[in-house]
Amino acid sequence: METDTAAHTSVLSRFGYALSDPTRARILLALREAPAYPSDLADLIGVSRQSLSNHLACLRGCGLVASVPEGRRSRYELADARLGHALGDLLGVVLAVDPEACADSGQKGCC
Repeated sequence: METDTAAHTSVLSRFGYALSDPTRARILLALREAPAYPSDLADLIGVSRQSLSNHLACLRGCGLVASVPEGRRSRYELADARLGHALGDLLGVVLAVDPEACADSGQKGCC
């Protein structure tokens, strides 16, 4: 079975780019727990609504989150439930390889 290495590389690069920013990573982890409205996400993460909007646009562009219209508001969720499982698996692997990964980061709420 031949794989399309270029396409796979592109997909993983987009995922890596999305995770490369701590704010985007926190958004993905928050949405892993439950769908949310942008204003609630901004408050939870501690960023301005404008900043959050920019990060959500990036995550939508990467195909990782989806906007669900609800009247005059939009709720955000992970684009696919498997993404939540993938994030959990990725956290598990990182912590298995380097149990001190979060302790060394100095970031509040790293993991």
